[in-house]
Amino acid sequence: MAVLAPIKRFADILPGSQGVTGIVLAAILLSGCQSVLEQAYQPNVAPSSNPQIVEEVQKNDPRAQMGAREHPRIVASYGGEYHDQKTERLVARITGALTAVSENPAQSYRITILNSPAINAFALPGGYLYVTRGLLALANDASEVAAVLSHEMAHVTANHGIERQRREEAEVIASRVVSEVLSSDLAGKQALARGKLRLAAFSRQQELQADVIGVRMLGEAGYDPYAAARFLDSMAAYARYSAVDPDSDQSLDFLSSHPNSAQRVDLARRHARNFGQEGTVGDKGRDYYIAGIDGLLYGDSPQEGYVRGQTFLHGGLGIRFEVPPAFRIDNKVEAVLATGPGETAIRFDGVAAGDYDSLTNYLTSGWVAGLQPETVREIQVNGLPAATARASAERWDFDVTVIRLNNQIFRFLTAVPKGSTMLEPTANLLRTNFRQMTPQEIAALKPLRIRVVTVAQSDTIASLAGRMMGTDRKLDLFKLINAMPASATVSPGQKVKIISE
Repeated sequence: MAVLAPIKRFADILPGSQGVTGIVLAAILLSGCQSVLEQAYQPNVAPSSNPQIVEEVQKNDPRAQMGAREHPRIVASYGGEYHDQKTERLVARITGALTAVSENPAQSYRITILNSPAINAFALPGGYLYVTRGLLALANDASEVAAVLSHEMAHVTANHGIERQRREEAEVIASRVVSEVLSSDLAGKQALARGKLRLAAFSRQQELQADVIGVRMLGEAGYDPYAAARFLDSMAAYARYSAVDPDSDQSLDFLSSHPNSAQRVDLARRHARNFGQEGTVGDKGRDYYIAGIDGLLYGDSPQEGYVRGQTFLHGGLGIRFEVPPAFRIDNKVEAVLATGPGETAIRFDGVAAGDYDSLTNYLTSGWVAGLQPETVREIQVNGLPAATARASAERWDFDVTVIRLNNQIFRFLTAVPKGSTMLEPTANLLRTNFRQMTPQEIAALKPLRIRVVTVAQSDTIASLAGRMMGTDRKLDLFKLINAMPASATVSPGQKVKIISE
């Protein structure tokens, strides 16, 4: 969660929402949302080892003006750029090898690693390529990342982005490119869903075309041409692992815009056979790849705070709170959201306190639609000044609690369907356990990272998985990030990935 912005109405923070109602609809229906076209952007661009400045790209390709216009918004929506010299050089090495065998070797590319745990990659017209650190963490060798990037480069060289813009206009950026970002209001979501369906129907042939071009580029660049089919399977496995309901629609990730259909996997394997039999051709590039991602940030970034089970902790802000059991926390750039049983939803964010000395005055200043003035009261939350109130709108009941810490106001919004008995116990639990972190807790809070370890003689899959952190499904996640089947074993000297501090 990124805070703090100047004091704003909730409706201003979430464009298109209607006060408190829009927020809760967003929390329940989307488990987090933001508008990429309106998200504030703080530039943090640093040079890579092989820099291509935007102006140079634009000079070589006038189509890059579209990419240049959208680039800051894309970066902002994904939490900024991820800068690590070793990882940047790795991705640049892969991109350079693919450029030499692309449909248009003269096309220049700007490759950006996005500071997001999401599994995603995409392209904008003019050679703007994006890959998330989450995707890099999931991949197990250079050929798998090359498979993703060659597919996206194929979209660029085939001018698919230009065609999409003509057909879909703004929906292209909203649904095909920014896979996690939606309009905040229900009408916006419905319109975008319709746009996604139209776009999916329009782009199916383009996706297959990009697959064919991408596999050819893989083989001609000397990479394992079967990596495309292999990594599609890995991403599908990760989507199943991440889902609350394994059979539900994963929506808004790489596979939503690149469906992992049997047709696509079969097509990728058939075209890979042009280069030889699986396992006999191409370089996977595993050794230098895992060396390049050793130490890669995994999961939440320090700037956004951390989710550890049912707890949210933010060392920079010095705060923590817990959500009830069976709730799922989603730490987005603009807010922390949690959803639980019975359509109960929680939103947490923060703003600068501004000129508001009285928290009750702040509560009644007009930013909460449906506020019930008679319920407004001052309270204390673990020694901190606070205020709380109830609100009602359409079929929802709300508890709104604001807490002051120094020059900041933190805001909890809890929503339940009208008549639900979950409102008071849920809101009360949040108020009870929201507190400042101790200096010792802050010092002990460290981000999770990908660590590459060498299997020892005494190691087993179970013992290696036991070293995993940040999950209560250690064995499942260990096998997943190492692309190991259920019956897999490990051998001494083998290098594997684990997640630890």
